Amino acid sequence: MKVASFSPMPPERSGIADYTALLLPALRERLEIEVVKRGKQKLPRGCDIGLFQIGNDPDAHAWIVQALRRSPGVVVLHEIVLHHLVAGLTLARRDSKGYLDAMEREGGLAARLLAFGVIESKIPPLWETRPEDFPLAGEILDLAAAGGGLIVHSRYVEQGARAAGYAGPVFRVPHPAWPAPALEPARIDPPTGAPGGVLGPVIGCFGHLNAAKRVPQLLEAFAQLRRTHPGAKLLLVGAKAPRFELDQRIEKLGLGDSLQREEYVPEERLWSLMAAADIHVCLRAPTMGETSGSALRALSLGKPLVVSELGWFAELPAAVALKVPVDEHETRTLAGALALLADDPAARRAMGEAALHLAQTEHSVAHVADLYAAALVQAAGGGAVADAVLGEVARAAADVGIGGGATVDAATVEIAERLREVGLGR
Repeated sequence: MKVASFSPMPPERSGIADYTALLLPALRERLEIEVVKRGKQKLPRGCDIGLFQIGNDPDAHAWIVQALRRSPGVVVLHEIVLHHLVAGLTLARRDSKGYLDAMEREGGLAARLLAFGVIESKIPPLWETRPEDFPLAGEILDLAAAGGGLIVHSRYVEQGARAAGYAGPVFRVPHPAWPAPALEPARIDPPTGAPGGVLGPVIGCFGHLNAAKRVPQLLEAFAQLRRTHPGAKLLLVGAKAPRFELDQRIEKLGLGDSLQREEYVPEERLWSLMAAADIHVCLRAPTMGETSGSALRALSLGKPLVVSELGWFAELPAAVALKVPVDEHETRTLAGALALLADDPAARRAMGEAALHLAQTEHSVAHVADLYAAALVQAAGGGAVADAVLGEVARAAADVGIGGGATVDAATVEIAERLREVGLGR
């Protein structure tokens, strides 16, 4: 079977580009893959099915949506909220009607009126203020149903698709984890006033920094941790969102050199900083249904996680992550989770070992590629092939007198067992 892959690819600065580059070599060991050049919108000649990676960034994915409209195929839905993508496909191209129609489909006349308020600049853009209330994934889900199925990374996105009315096949495939490279952890200096000049623990938060990553709550929780752990250090690594008042918050809390701030860093530097952290914090609320690349890297490094009890994060095993509910006690709970891990090196080691095992099994590239291949085969007609094979087996069994009696005989049981071994059991 030959598969056409529609995806952003490096050197584009896109998490999904990195994801596809990680997965492609393993997929090519199982299937014939043709990578479609950016901007091409036709299914290449000789390809049996298209594989479309869809995320929320219109710059990276608008051309892929246009290709999907021409040739529906299997959609990999990286997040259930696609409001920003739809706005880029409509309003950014002066298609106000397209945006109005998408909003009305999602939420009826009231949503259409809200969209009109955005167009007339009467209210702030909904993709900035409340995108989770209007995911706008309907068209993509329809195209996935017509093209053979939907691949998702979490139950959260699967449930969101079903709630939106999607009735087609869903294949839940874990996000692959990047194997950790061989490197030395970055040198982290202890903060001024650390007793005996001893550093620790080091808390790490990596990726795009904004309010949805619960950075304000993390800063306040870390300030509480410092009172009992003056040697603690917080690493904040990643680009800051526009209009997010990060520096002012840091200054107000008086964190001084107990916080190390770095902007966008090269891949090697990122891995070395992540390796230096004793505890990784990956919070998110609201969630768009995305899977965290930072959390997966932490798993590969064998690091304990503290996450929000929401979306994909809530589905992580308790053995690898402490989960913080998003409620009025969030900051206090987060501070308690950090203190608990800071005071218990044995717990950190146990969680780290469980994290590494999870990365090397459920999230291994080979396992993910196996599940991808099975999903694509089924979407391209594997179900029809399986039915045909079962029909031939049933006819052959009947020809030699197997399975014709009122009771199930040993030969029938034997055949059923062999069918199950090759994935054709019913």
